[in-house]
Amino acid sequence: MKHLTCHLDFISPYAYLAFEHLPQALEGLSYSVAYRPVLLGALLKHHGQLGPAEIPAKRSWTYRHVLWLGQAHGIPIRMPATHPYNPLPHLRLALATSADGDISRQVAETVFRDVWRSGEEPGDATRLAALAAALRQQRDASGDAVKSQLKANTDDAIARGVFGVPAFEVDGRLFWGFDGLAMLRAYLRGEAWFDGPDWAAADQRPSLLRSSNK
Repeated sequence: MKHLTCHLDFISPYAYLAFEHLPQALEGLSYSVAYRPVLLGALLKHHGQLGPAEIPAKRSWTYRHVLWLGQAHGIPIRMPATHPYNPLPHLRLALATSADGDISRQVAETVFRDVWRSGEEPGDATRLAALAAALRQQRDASGDAVKSQLKANTDDAIARGVFGVPAFEVDGRLFWGFDGLAMLRAYLRGEAWFDGPDWAAADQRPSLLRSSNK
């Protein structure tokens, strides 16, 4: 059995789609999954990136793309009333259900579907209160322990090379994005390609790009 760590942020529609599709994508394989909330904004800041929704043309494409992916794969999805929004309350509520940095699939499902199936405002105080009531919290979602846990999860993800969500980590290898699920499945099936030069040497070449501030 292979153990996967799924780094996720509820703000990401691709993380939602990948979460919903994961059981089907890995059907018939032996694996376990740890679902680990991280703050996507901090990952992007660390790597000097903008989120897709921060680039107007890319924002338009992303929203159309995820809605198309949902209908193409039979995954219910409705855009929230506003997006992007502040995901911190959802991340902290999820982590409050656990004594460590990982959450159950049921908790992840509850939060993801609250954001990506209702079509309503994710940050609405009444909705957040209802979500909190639906989750069995072990810790104070607004307490220092949960806040520190989210930061630790995010810092650890950065140290492991995670640059976006969803990111699936297994055997020290990272597979990124909804469209990376097919590649993840191939690896878990033991395909020989992953032991060959294409994986090992793909990034072992110089880059001619220069930093924009030089």
